[in-house]
Amino acid sequence: MKRREFLGGLMSGVMVAASAAALHPNKSWAEASKATSSRAGTRSLAITKRVIEVNGRAADVFGLLQPDGSVGLTLDADSPFDVALANQGGEATLIHWHGLAPPWDMDGVPDNPAALLNAKETRRYTFPVGSGGTHWMHAHTLQEQNLLAAPLIVRTAEDRQRDEQEVVVLLHDFSFTPAEELLAKLKGATGGHGMNHGGMMQGMASNMQGHMSGAAMPGMAAMDLNDIEYDAYLANDRTLDDPEVFTVESGGRVRLRIINGATATAFTIDTGTIAGQVIAVDGQPIQPISGSRFPISMGQRLDILLELPKSAEAHPILALREGTDHRTGIVLAPSGAKIAKIASRGTEPGPVVALDLEQRLAAVAPLPARPADRRFELTLTGNMSGYDWRIEGGNALDVREGERIEVVMRNMSMMSHPMHLHGHHFQVVDIGGKAFGGAVRDTVLVPPMGSVSVAFDANNPGRWPLHCHHLYHMASGMMSFVAYA
Repeated sequence: MKRREFLGGLMSGVMVAASAAALHPNKSWAEASKATSSRAGTRSLAITKRVIEVNGRAADVFGLLQPDGSVGLTLDADSPFDVALANQGGEATLIHWHGLAPPWDMDGVPDNPAALLNAKETRRYTFPVGSGGTHWMHAHTLQEQNLLAAPLIVRTAEDRQRDEQEVVVLLHDFSFTPAEELLAKLKGATGGHGMNHGGMMQGMASNMQGHMSGAAMPGMAAMDLNDIEYDAYLANDRTLDDPEVFTVESGGRVRLRIINGATATAFTIDTGTIAGQVIAVDGQPIQPISGSRFPISMGQRLDILLELPKSAEAHPILALREGTDHRTGIVLAPSGAKIAKIASRGTEPGPVVALDLEQRLAAVAPLPARPADRRFELTLTGNMSGYDWRIEGGNALDVREGERIEVVMRNMSMMSHPMHLHGHHFQVVDIGGKAFGGAVRDTVLVPPMGSVSVAFDANNPGRWPLHCHHLYHMASGMMSFVAYA
């Protein structure tokens, strides 16, 4: 029997609200990963309301479910993306297909240009799905905080033939406080977080810019690592009090597809005693890099290949919250393995997520070499007093189809910003003033006092958001647009 057939695990215990789109209970994420991707015709997907348990309390959240209860979508590469999205969640919303490159009118950002999808409305989306990769989908509104997100996995023919098991993990941060209230509290922040970081950093720029290489400023990074204290940190809707357990084959090969769907939390993935290989970022293949700890910021994805030992031991895969001892994760366990209790608080803070790994990445299929036709220089600024975040110089990123575009992003605030471009994939070509041929991806972290340059080909006309994937930074103004003439 092939290793990829060893799928299973415990039921998630998720309760689904009694709606037309949720007549079937949620499948566990392990069961959902069994779903084949070869179904022809239009796929049905529903925005639903459901109830999960978080810290012993019932939590009303959203879901993105197929009619059989499967979470999210699994599709074939180079096939049509043909999805009928039904809004049965009771609120107007819209879904962004993060990692795909649809036509502009199907991208999923409200009023850019498509209108919100009203309650009880169904809308059909059709476009080429593109090449394979680990992607995801989520609301481009504050509803993302309330778990309106799900995996969107695109498998290639090679993926289906490999003798490996896929394990999909969607990370999230959860609060019982509504997102609107969280944002209002941030905008009313005072005290130590009330200083004007933008102004302070501007005065230091000339002395610091050439020396940081994208790293956080020593002694100051912890100041603004996290601006929200969440009630829980989830992996596939669950905390470590009751983690999802994936049944695996002893000695088998596992491909972790990890998605950071958190709205305001960066993590480090810790594979423990098993050394892993990162083989793709944001759905795009890279030259493999070995290790046991891999950073992942908001909106980013990691594909990690694991060779499991031939033993009956369970293997926790943990996500360590940046700067604190909070953690979440899942468990890989051969049949019959004993699963020890894992505390949701570790013994040390999670590492600060910076660009150490990013500087080592190299794309398997880099952009063709050519000079940039147009170059933009952006400055990321922030002021915790009033919670104001901006992209200076980003009011007019006007491009023409067929051009090679280079964008330089300099972070003059004291928080990191994972910057995401819609409708395109870019290559990281410079970090801290040092040019190199980095990964092709769609979301890159720009740390405090760091600079990152990316290049992409203008091959998908529209007016495409370029924004910070920290939900509350984006909602407070950290968004620009790449607009085709």
